[in-house]
Amino acid sequence: MAYTVLQVGPGVLIIVFVWVAALALGILLLRASGSAKLGVIPVFLLALIVTLALVFFPRSPETPPPFKEMEITDTLFIGRYVLLAVVSAVFLVTAFLLLPFHFLESVHAKV
Repeated sequence: MAYTVLQVGPGVLIIVFVWVAALALGILLLRASGSAKLGVIPVFLLALIVTLALVFFPRSPETPPPFKEMEITDTLFIGRYVLLAVVSAVFLVTAFLLLPFHFLESVHAKV
């Protein structure tokens, strides 16, 4: 399991959150007056549907896939070479722009 909290996967955490929210909303609706008390029924039915969907339609298989050799790839290969080309071009342009200043610098005679 790649993403676990306290050795529990995300599906179990979602189920716990859904039932805690349903319980809190149910308590609030039961304290209401009139026909608002009947709002508890759809809340718990919705929590039950979400729970059943998460239990019967899991995202990943129960058994982990067989170990696969890890392959190291350089995903920034092209970007790195583009950056190197731009930096090299800027260096060459600045070097050639500095050459006239070097050659045209006046040389004073020593007296």
